[in-house]
Amino acid sequence: MLQKVEPYVTYGYPNLKNVKELVYKKGYTRIDKKAVPLTDNNIIEQALGKYGIICIEDIIHEIANVGPHFKEVVLFMGHLMLSKPEDRLLRGKKQPYREGGDAGNREDEINDLINKMN
Repeated sequence: MLQKVEPYVTYGYPNLKNVKELVYKKGYTRIDKKAVPLTDNNIIEQALGKYGIICIEDIIHEIANVGPHFKEVVLFMGHLMLSKPEDRLLRGKKQPYREGGDAGNREDEINDLINKMN
């Protein structure tokens, strides 16, 4: 089952390896209301070339480092659809992560969650 994980539900500091895997495996953009995988650098260059972003590696770099054109890259890309992990995550608990809930900053523990969901 795939689901969209909203940034207000769970966030943290993903490492470069996970950002790279997510973008290559799940990254897409919308063209004429159709989801198009980020496999053609021409599409990336046409949309983001004015910001110096011409390939998928540039997108990964911009996301991983929260570069100056992070917002433009995020708006260009579609939501990353991730598999639901098998454990109890996202059952609607609105408590902070530190108190046993799902919402809030997982800091570096986000990488374990990404590995479960990717």
